[in-house]
Amino acid sequence: MSDEPRRATVVVIGGGQAGLSAAYHLRHRGFVSAVEQPDAERTFVVLDANPAPGGAWQHRWESLRMATVNGIFDLPGLTQPAVDTTEPSRAAVPRYFAGYEQAFGLPILRPVQVVAVRRADDDPDGDLVVTSDRGSWTTRAVINATGTWTNPVLPHYPGQETFVGRQLHTRDYVRAEDFAGQRVAVVGGGISALQLLEEISRVATTRWYTRREPVFLDREFQPETVGRETIAKVMADVAAGRPTGSVVSYTGLAWTPYALAAKARGVLERRPMFKAIEPMGVREADNTFTPVDTILWATGFKADLTHLDPLRLRNELGGIALTGTQVAGEPRLHLIGFGPSQSTVGANRAGREAAAAVVRLLGDQVPARPATRLISSATTTVPNR
Repeated sequence: MSDEPRRATVVVIGGGQAGLSAAYHLRHRGFVSAVEQPDAERTFVVLDANPAPGGAWQHRWESLRMATVNGIFDLPGLTQPAVDTTEPSRAAVPRYFAGYEQAFGLPILRPVQVVAVRRADDDPDGDLVVTSDRGSWTTRAVINATGTWTNPVLPHYPGQETFVGRQLHTRDYVRAEDFAGQRVAVVGGGISALQLLEEISRVATTRWYTRREPVFLDREFQPETVGRETIAKVMADVAAGRPTGSVVSYTGLAWTPYALAAKARGVLERRPMFKAIEPMGVREADNTFTPVDTILWATGFKADLTHLDPLRLRNELGGIALTGTQVAGEPRLHLIGFGPSQSTVGANRAGREAAAAVVRLLGDQVPARPATRLISSATTTVPNR
């Protein structure tokens, strides 16, 4: 492989819901594959670190079924096929994404791990350089859609390194049966924590720990009211450059079927966060000792943006200010699937907004053309060269 950087007008980093939405809207606005037509006027490529289509969904735990996920919004231009609600989401969603990539002939290279994005020079209207483990790309604009799955939050507590049992994060969880007969500390106050607490408590003795008292909604979650209010709060934080919290920190917890089931069986009993970890268990806030075999850190994720560190985007608050999807002070870069666009519907809208903003950045408008489905049955996910 040549060391010479390849070129694309736009590089999309990440092939999950947000990245696919951006790719679709770039196609719709006349951009073509930088892989197949590298000399065309407007080109794009998607660099995805995953080995196969599906984004983070391909890594979800086995017991997460389509009936219990928090809604997978249709990607633009192609409705989801009917699925068996008992099918694991780790199978159903990647299958839908793979069909989508093929239907619209999206130029996706995988697995490609982006390690850095830098400015080519001091010209604010110049190129960006995207460096990966499979070579570099020069580009006029980057749409970043790397999500959070690869950046789990792992708190540290005194004595943690002395624990002789097992410690794992949500991203490492596979099935409840792996905990049968054990004493398990589930740490975290979010949606996933409740799901896993309810599952594991059926085969193990569980203890539930959170830093703050969980707040459950006293009414059913209404997307048209609570949902919009939540998005407005997150957008205000992002616009001000403040770091955003978890979804639950904005919305509170809903009384989902698994939360109700856990409550009915008496396992939804929150304990204040333990103050230390010892070899055989945890030291409680009241200084009593609780023996534990496994600690499950259901403590969430943060945006995976370390490859953007060379751009020095973070402010003194530790946040990144956005105007829409565009990074304030760096109009060549868009963050989607970030902040207010972390939901699947939000990711779709952000992909459209980012594509439109890139066209404005480039000047002379490219005539839109329908991103029509292809007749060919050949896959368009191509190996890196």
